[in-house]
Amino acid sequence: MTMKLRLPGRPEELTIPALLARNAAEHGDLPALSWRDGDGWTTLDWTEVRRKVAVLASGYASLGIERGEHVLIMMGNRPEHWLTDLALVHLGAVPVTVYGTSAPEQIAHIARHSRARVAVLEGARELARWEPLLADRETPLERLVVAEAAEAGAHRTYGSLHAGGARVHRADDFEKAWQETRPEDPLTVVYTSGTTGDPKGVRLTHRNIMLQAVRIDGRTDLPEHAEHICYLPFAHIAERILGIYLPLLRAAHVRLVADPAAVGAAVRELHPVQFFGVPRVWEKLAASVRAVLAQLPAAQRESIEAANDLARARAGHRERGERIPAALEASYARAKEQVLDPLLGLAGLDRLVWTASATAPMPIDVVRFWAGWGITIMDAWGLTETSGVCTINSPDGFRLGSVGRPIEGLELRLAEDGEIFTRGATVFAGYLRPDGSVESAHDAEGWFPTGDVGRLDEDGFLWLTDRKKELIITSNGKNVSPALVENTVKEHPLIGQALVHGDGRSYLVALLVLDGEVAPAWAAARGIEAGPLAALAEHPAVRAEIAAAVDAANARLNRTEQIKRYRLLTGEWGPASGELTPSLKLRRRVVREKYGALIEALYADPYEEPHGSAQAQA
Repeated sequence: MTMKLRLPGRPEELTIPALLARNAAEHGDLPALSWRDGDGWTTLDWTEVRRKVAVLASGYASLGIERGEHVLIMMGNRPEHWLTDLALVHLGAVPVTVYGTSAPEQIAHIARHSRARVAVLEGARELARWEPLLADRETPLERLVVAEAAEAGAHRTYGSLHAGGARVHRADDFEKAWQETRPEDPLTVVYTSGTTGDPKGVRLTHRNIMLQAVRIDGRTDLPEHAEHICYLPFAHIAERILGIYLPLLRAAHVRLVADPAAVGAAVRELHPVQFFGVPRVWEKLAASVRAVLAQLPAAQRESIEAANDLARARAGHRERGERIPAALEASYARAKEQVLDPLLGLAGLDRLVWTASATAPMPIDVVRFWAGWGITIMDAWGLTETSGVCTINSPDGFRLGSVGRPIEGLELRLAEDGEIFTRGATVFAGYLRPDGSVESAHDAEGWFPTGDVGRLDEDGFLWLTDRKKELIITSNGKNVSPALVENTVKEHPLIGQALVHGDGRSYLVALLVLDGEVAPAWAAARGIEAGPLAALAEHPAVRAEIAAAVDAANARLNRTEQIKRYRLLTGEWGPASGELTPSLKLRRRVVREKYGALIEALYADPYEEPHGSAQAQA
């Protein structure tokens, strides 16, 4: 275990309020929470955080919020959100963060299902979707609290709630309330992002989360009180763990980044020692670096590529558990100092000692790209239902392309069809029912079916194949992993996004999207006017390169997995347009519905094998 801080109890007995009390008492003057304020940062230390949490808890108690009651939150990564979450927990209430990109019907479903009477919102954009629910007889919602005072209208403001809490706060009442919290009490409900169907409410206890945090901490190697750049939505289990619960365990420093698009600027400014990104974030960062490299003189690119080769060779020895040869270590150290670190420093990535990813299979070419820069991405796997991580790579044992080995206390087994089952103390009890009870999702022996398919190697590392429900079964009865095919074709830097389709069909087709950062740089390097993506997607040279990329991918795939026809689209996919979840996972059903006519057109004419080449359609 890397953490050297005193724990205020055994891991299975910990609660979030007990950790905050320890932090204020023993690490009170250390920075806890920072956020952008104009051109600089405003920071609260742990003593100030606990003081504000106590006052806010009194304010929310004055609204009649009771122990066990759900309270909904829709705000970005701002201090009001973080502090509200902790204040509610200290009351014994259950904070439930809702994705800011949720559609009105999703919001209505969560409001009704959770039976929440109060929602805490950011401003006018959120009010427009929530106010109609106050008049909805099927929704218990009674009151809205708004962070942006100028946009609150007749609703209660966060500022007035805080001021009211300061007037009525009684320290004895606050201390008594949080000390009544038990490890088995609910800490939060996380609603799944809804890649298929309505979101489900996953209820997680203090014990689930505390054991998760302690076990993750035991598999990482970080300086004490390290900074965490917090930019993913708190509605996602990954950021709840990394941005709230682990920092409380570690008495670490959270830097809130309200706009996810600004995370690159924050990294460049802060030069963090740790960074977590979902696969799409790492893909975009890699694309940005590749775009810059494409503009460099050939001699400089050759020097960088030589340094990349040294870094990958060194990573290979570490991966195999071998001693790194002294000559290689010395050559790498020189290359790191003279070539890699100066370039990484421009992006703020030169001080990283721990980097990780999760939520979806990481393309192996992206993992190996970053290994060439001395950055080993410790890929992990887990679900909301497992309180986050089930398996994780770590510095003392990793396999690039795998998602690591199980955390302490968690068991895995594979069904005959490869589906992964898991059980342990970090696995949730069940899904929330509308009446407040919990519906078990385990079998008689306590195993939870994850819906993911994978394999375990001889060293105990887990390798993901795909989601069980997303596997394509062709009309010939062959099973195909769409993620495998998509990640293979995406290894070409021009292709940023892909969806493969073929369920019940005799062959696979694909929708492809140009990478918005690489494509203009690629075009400029070839004397092509770097216009909008829509124009580049129609350019003959771009289309020829995409055709070659698909053919190259097909050469590495078996006949059933090969893409026979594809369509190159003219715009990127994202959460705002609906194709991606807020955590940047592909919403396959949405893409298939939105582009259904294009997909059908790819099957419109009988397919004839054109000597092994895929057919593009305009």
